[in-house]
Amino acid sequence: MNIRETAELWEEQYLSPYASLSRNTRGRDREEEPCDIRPAYQRDRDRILHSKSFRRLKHKTQVFLAPEGDHYRTRLTHTLEVSQIARTIARALRLNENLTEAIALGHDLGHTPFGHSGERVLNNICQDGFAHYRQSVRVVEVLEKDGRGLNLTWEVRDGILNHRTSGHPSTLEGWVVRFSDKIAYINHDIDDAIRARLLKEEELPRQYTDVLGCSVRERLNTLIHDIILNSLDKPEISMSPGMEEAMQGLRSWMFEHVYTNPVAKAEDGRVAKLITELYDYYYIHLNELPPEYRRLMENGEKRERVVCDYIAGMSDSYAIDTFEELFVPKAWKV
Repeated sequence: MNIRETAELWEEQYLSPYASLSRNTRGRDREEEPCDIRPAYQRDRDRILHSKSFRRLKHKTQVFLAPEGDHYRTRLTHTLEVSQIARTIARALRLNENLTEAIALGHDLGHTPFGHSGERVLNNICQDGFAHYRQSVRVVEVLEKDGRGLNLTWEVRDGILNHRTSGHPSTLEGWVVRFSDKIAYINHDIDDAIRARLLKEEELPRQYTDVLGCSVRERLNTLIHDIILNSLDKPEISMSPGMEEAMQGLRSWMFEHVYTNPVAKAEDGRVAKLITELYDYYYIHLNELPPEYRRLMENGEKRERVVCDYIAGMSDSYAIDTFEELFVPKAWKV
């Protein structure tokens, strides 16, 4: 018995009867020889962590576009916070921590530069529409590894696709990430908004903070405990009705006062122009796309889709630098 088989046996003996066992995965699109050390979901987690798309998240917007200051969240730090929350819940519920972490680390790989602002622009431009959760799946199935994808297990891809609010994951681990994503961004976005002086803690509605807590630490502790206590030894992941109502109420309040706040979104018009100009340019100048994107079109992918893929993969800084290179006049030098 090798190390992987020992780990799989441990899962069978220790994990909850509702956990997703690595041995029972529905598998990969392309069959592979199993690793002798790592179970399938741990292998997926490692592939995501080492991917180019994951590294680019460090230069992609969470809420505040290109913020000046080291302490504002980026898409990468958001992903890490989701992973930490999800692992805490999964471990307490004796679910598969490797599967949970793989889904959490991969859930936002398809995000555009400039966060949801960039996503809205591409959705308006692209004939077939654009959504970051579908793009995240496309990244791991097609775009990584020069068109070969990461060949992840079905369960990880299902969790990535269904992490959105309207999603319905097929595993409890996927549900843990779906809840953890909301818990993470509501609370760290409050923290960033306070740092940006858009609001003060005492301005948050008392009807929600009386239930959830009066600090980021208290709210995280309250929400995580509530999910664990309401889901322990059950075939579903849930929150108590009053707690979920308070969390959704605070989320709605954040959309009204932070996510659509004129200060936080002051650059949206410029983002729209930048992404639109880049899309129009590369739609015409296909020969200037990197070779791996041109090969996608040679293999039958539509031009619109591939240009969207290229722009969606850009970091904020790379998109700005590319725009300047293409459209901003340069001083003449001898």
